[in-house]
Parts: sequence; structure tokens; C-alpha cells
Amino acid sequence: MKREDPEVAHWRDAPRPWPWWPPARSPEAAAAAAVAAQPSSDASFGRSVDGELDLTKGVVLYLDGITVSFDGFRALNNLTLTVDAGELRCIIGPNGAGKTTMMDVITGKTRPDSGTAFFGQTIDLTRLAENQIAHAGIGRKFQKPTIFAHHTVFENLELSMKADKRVRKTLFAKLSSAERDRIAMTLAQIRLTDSADRQAGLLSHGQKQWLEIGMLLMQEPKLLLLDEPVAGMSDDETERTAELFLSLAGTHSLVVVEHDMKFVETIAKKVTVLHEGSVLAEGSLADVQNDPRVIEVYLGR
Repeated sequence: MKREDPEVAHWRDAPRPWPWWPPARSPEAAAAAAVAAQPSSDASFGRSVDGELDLTKGVVLYLDGITVSFDGFRALNNLTLTVDAGELRCIIGPNGAGKTTMMDVITGKTRPDSGTAFFGQTIDLTRLAENQIAHAGIGRKFQKPTIFAHHTVFENLELSMKADKRVRKTLFAKLSSAERDRIAMTLAQIRLTDSADRQAGLLSHGQKQWLEIGMLLMQEPKLLLLDEPVAGMSDDETERTAELFLSLAGTHSLVVVEHDMKFVETIAKKVTVLHEGSVLAEGSLADVQNDPRVIEVYLGR
């Protein structure tokens, strides 16, 4: 019996920001079927004129009254939050404020005790599995990059491309010109064109972070959840990451959880402050920095 590649086994079992092993039917069909089975909504935002789901306008993420408890501790306490399509929103707050749990709810990793969570105001996230949510258009990047270290940058993007993997006879089937163009465009976006043939494990920390963002982009997400993306980066890498996020906003919606206030100042038009599982303050960075409640619980005097 052929021995399983230990790297493949590791990545199969590790938490991933995008689905890799396909379900029994195509991911797109599974997500579409799950959405179709949900009750229809009378809300007009998040839909086009003909009623089809449109994630390029209106509200892309809607959380209302989300509560999550772990052994009596309320990680989220009646959390209500909306994010507009194309918006770049920064989420800040002290450790234990509920930032990670909020992203876990959005991606289906954690089910709320109460409350509603909608994507595009029509997709009930509380009814979908993690892989269905990812294929519906939500991508998540964890703080520690998860890449295929022993494959090239190009191969990492190819592996994460949104496609029905069942039809591929080999791991690296011949790519179409359109697929190669998509990879080339993504390489340019994340500024790794010159490193396309380089082994991913040899990249700098910042480059690995950009590669993982590129892998998410290959899944064609409408909403990106980014957890402390500049942690451990050099000043130059942080600056380049800010430029990347600003270039993605509009085409994508971004929710960035970050502690680096200088970075937040560079990219944020609107900031949400979480504290004890609820929204403490929201507005421009200047507004929240001058809020006495935020100063007391997070920024310090």
C-alpha cells in the first residue's frame, strides 16, 4: 500500500481558511442547494433588481443579537453588527472581547446560542456547514499562515483555485489559459510574481501572509475575514499589506481584526470596538480613540 504523504495528511486535518477536500457533490451545488432551501427574505438590499443574490451592493454581513456562551462564560453578548458590500471594516478590542468567536460564528465553526447571522441578507449562516459558507463566498485567514510549504508559490495558488477537484485526473492537471491568467493576476495583486517558482516555505513571513491571502482570492470570496494580518511583519511589509487591502476594498468586503493601531489608522474608514462580547463603540478611528469608554477598557489613559 502506498504510504500517505505526511504533508498531505497534515494539511488535510489542519484548520484551513478555504475548503480543499470536496463533498460528495460539487461545492457550488451544495451551497446553492442549501441557500435555496432557506426561507426567502423580503429585504431588498443584497439583491439585484430581478431578485437574484447580489453581493456587490447593500449589506453583505448582518449579525443581530448573537450570543455565544462557553461553560457559563459569554464570549458574545447580544452582538449586533452590519458590514456593507465593498467595505473595509476594522475590528479592535482587548483580548477576550469576542473577536475570534465572532469570526467563528460567521464561518460556521461555532453555532450561536441565539441571534441571526446573514450573508447578503439572504444566506442564513447558522444553517450552513463550514465548507458551504466558504463556497458561498466567505474566506477566512488565520493569524498563522497555512500554506503548502514544500510547493511553489504558483502551485499553492493552483491548489486553492475555485474548481471542482473531482474532475482533475492528476494533482496538477493542465491549466487553461484563463486559469493561468487568474493565477498571474493574483500573483501581481499580492506582489509575488517574481517568486512564482519559489518554494513557499522559503518566503519571508510577510510574503507567506500575502500568499495565503492570494490563496483566498483564488476562491473568489466576496467577504474576507483577516485575523491580525500584519502581526510579525516588518514596517515595509506592513505598508505593502495596507496597500493590498485598500486595493481589494470595493471588489471585496474586508473585516480586519488587528491590534496594530498604526496599521488600522492607515486603512480604516470605520472601526468597531468590541468589549465583553458586544459593540462598545463604532465610527471613525478618531471618534473611537476619543471615546472615554474605549480609552478606559482598551487604549489606556
